[in-house]
Amino acid sequence: MQLEVIGVGGAGCRIADSIRAAEPAGHAFLTDVFAFDTDEADLQRTVLPESHRYRYGTESAFDDGLEAATEAGQEHAAELLEVLERGSPTEADAFLVAVGLGGVTGGGTVPALVAALQRTYDESVYVLATLPADREFDADAGDPSGLGGRSKRASTTAGENTPPRPDAATNAVRTLERLEGVASAIVPFDNETWLRPGEELADARDRSNRALATRIAAVFAGGGESDGPVAQTVIDASDIERIVGNESAIVTLGYAEETVETTSSKFGLGLLPTEREVETSEAVSAVETVVRKGIRGKLTLECEPDIAARGLLIVGGPPAWLNRQAIAEGRWTLESAIGGSGILGGDAPRPDGETVFAGVVLADVESDRLERLRDVAAQSE
Repeated sequence: MQLEVIGVGGAGCRIADSIRAAEPAGHAFLTDVFAFDTDEADLQRTVLPESHRYRYGTESAFDDGLEAATEAGQEHAAELLEVLERGSPTEADAFLVAVGLGGVTGGGTVPALVAALQRTYDESVYVLATLPADREFDADAGDPSGLGGRSKRASTTAGENTPPRPDAATNAVRTLERLEGVASAIVPFDNETWLRPGEELADARDRSNRALATRIAAVFAGGGESDGPVAQTVIDASDIERIVGNESAIVTLGYAEETVETTSSKFGLGLLPTEREVETSEAVSAVETVVRKGIRGKLTLECEPDIAARGLLIVGGPPAWLNRQAIAEGRWTLESAIGGSGILGGDAPRPDGETVFAGVVLADVESDRLERLRDVAAQSE
């Protein structure tokens, strides 16, 4: 399928940039990638072409809280749609809007932009949204020293600590509420879960964005345009829509990979490398391993897999490792994990790859993390 990615605000633009970098060679799945922000300096930090970077509004218009930013975002939604015409939005099978929910630029703009996209195009509009970490709105979260979530070194070194955002939880919850019934589906990424002990958000940013982009590419590039072998079972836009729905379901993504041997040498002397023959049992074992890790490993939003209403599995890697039995076993593993039959599965051949990977989608889930943010937001009102 072909995906149009739109990053809004500082966090959204960085995520969009990372997704563009994660597009697999020879497996194009992006029609265009755009970055929209009120901060010209943030836009210039992306590697997107100038025609696909756009500064809108003024920073002052978005500096007076989420309500004021929402009004400003509504005023600029039509303007941003016009900018998208610089690309090829009509060729997209779906739109993915990336945004950080703790702030006001993206949070104020994205609900209006998503609504405008839904009115203008027939394709699904998904929102990829980062959730704020506790230390952004809770000065003492995970910090027995009382330094507001900072190490002593970070607290005394200018520019190294994360600026506090006391309204981050409230902004996130209100933006999610405004996306309800507007976005086709919402994919949260929980910054709190992905932070290492003592790590600052700024230090974790690139690593987290790469992890998120890898998951997006694993799921959406499965049915992308390929210069090599065609998948046995192609997952297209209608399949993804069937799983995630069009009623603003909360969706979480999992991913795992394992390096495999792809060549063997004649006489065992390192001479004349040839494509390695793979035993069925080897392929099944490798696929089983990455599928289980993809389901039970770190998700973009932590939840128990068995509460998911539906699931999607993409298994990719060197074609010799993607035999039908291995993929069928992997799909059965996902079906068993969520305890339901609403499962779709496909494969993504990567002839030049050296890993077998699994991209996992768990749709229509709930999470304790969202409840935590709702509680914090309620207490601050």
